[in-house]
Amino acid sequence: MPNQMQSEIAELNVELEQIDDPRDCYAKVQAKIRQYRQAGMSVPDDLAIIEKRLMAECMAASQGRD
Repeated sequence: MPNQMQSEIAELNVELEQIDDPRDCYAKVQAKIRQYRQAGMSVPDDLAIIEKRLMAECMAASQGRD
């Protein structure tokens, strides 16, 4: 993975740590994924893993399992 992608993902992780609501985090990750896809780039594996983790957190929160 190029250094720019690693930097962007690291920066996104810092932003996500400041947000309490997993739905807001998920929306930010989805926006970043869209940016990569619109640029014709593949989605970095690290970002896909973050997306899956956040999706699980959102599902758990919606079912009352924080």
